[in-house]
Amino acid sequence: MDNVTAAKELISLLDLTSLHENDNETTIAKLCERAHTPYGEVAAVCVYPKFVNFAKKQLKDSTVKVATVINFPSGGSNFDLMAQELAFSLHEGADEIDAVLPYKDFMSGHNDVIKDFFATLYAQINPKKIPLKIIIESGELQHASTIARAADLCIKQGASFIKTSTGKSKISATPEAANIILETIASGRRNIGFKASGGIKTTEDAKQYLLLASSIMGGKWITKKNLRIGASSLLDELIQTIERGY
Repeated sequence: MDNVTAAKELISLLDLTSLHENDNETTIAKLCERAHTPYGEVAAVCVYPKFVNFAKKQLKDSTVKVATVINFPSGGSNFDLMAQELAFSLHEGADEIDAVLPYKDFMSGHNDVIKDFFATLYAQINPKKIPLKIIIESGELQHASTIARAADLCIKQGASFIKTSTGKSKISATPEAANIILETIASGRRNIGFKASGGIKTTEDAKQYLLLASSIMGGKWITKKNLRIGASSLLDELIQTIERGY
């Protein structure tokens, strides 16, 4: 696959993201404007919960979904707070939820915490109606076997997507972690999606994940219902790739 073909496909799979402490309505309005390109719309914009309703209004005449993050980025175990964040996000109209797994508790074997995490989510969400992307923070899980166990857990718990990273940790998405997650999906429930996020800035970076997913899951699997790339600066790179022709 050449870079131009890849860039055109990647635009439709992109979760265009802005998760900065200094975000405001001006920056989110610009983000939503960028979601419409001469080469099609992105799959979603991802913003903090307080901007969900504003983003929905900006995107009301489009097919672009509004995603938001909860339990982010720490992946803690304050589930009362998480439930409040989730309720607010849903009330504001969030189309998709990206939730951070309590990965430190997972690594420590605190199974009750993980059980409570999913119970808190499913008390308010039906993943068949609102896609639930679980962020496992793969860069912090350290070992291939731990990443595979986390992915398997998400599959068994009925997540809609397994997402690599918050983009706030030292190590974000890597092709190695993506390979493990995709292989785990392929050997289990193939209707679980995959999202690579964090540190993906160039067409070549993103193309790696597109080709990897296609090789493991098959070309027909590659739709925005199954594959997403989360990034902030990538969109401009994809457009430049298309316009220069290579």
